[in-house]
Amino acid sequence: MEKKLNDSYWESRYQKRETGWDIGEVSTPLMEFFNSIDNKNLKILIPGCGNAYEAAYLHSNGFKNVFLLDFAESPLIHFQKNNPDFPKQHLIHQDFFTHLGSYDLIIEQTFFCAIDPILRKKYVEQMHQLLSAEGKLAGLLFDCQFETEGPPFGGSKSEYEITFYPFLRFEKLESCHNSISQEVGKSCFS
Repeated sequence: MEKKLNDSYWESRYQKRETGWDIGEVSTPLMEFFNSIDNKNLKILIPGCGNAYEAAYLHSNGFKNVFLLDFAESPLIHFQKNNPDFPKQHLIHQDFFTHLGSYDLIIEQTFFCAIDPILRKKYVEQMHQLLSAEGKLAGLLFDCQFETEGPPFGGSKSEYEITFYPFLRFEKLESCHNSISQEVGKSCFS
């Protein structure tokens, strides 16, 4: 990979407003998933959170134990400015692969597709370390390949089943039909 996908790279993308992945709101599949959760005390992590519309939605719906993690500092600062009642100590400017903690739920929203594919096994191992004994990873994964060099990097259901085994197993991994129009048929929800 010629691009070094480090904190400087991602900070530069935010500073230049090169955030084509940002849909400007929480995605429908995640919003519907959040609406199905009864336990508002879950400890939730959103790694590679970006502008964190998911966190704003969760927080405004009574979830008070939501933590944001990002390599780039700009989106965290922007989020805090737009959500001043969100606990500042829940904003974590850190490399996901060095983060320690235990979470009941980790949300996947454009993070897996943003990391270099050679780090995918390491991602799965780190997720396994961060999840509590009964914890779950939930979110969206691309079910397609892209014509241009990433990020984003695509993938497939069969690849994910191999990559996530033996550390994590899917309760479900199905096509996502309620995605934004340009992603219908190109993503799956786990």
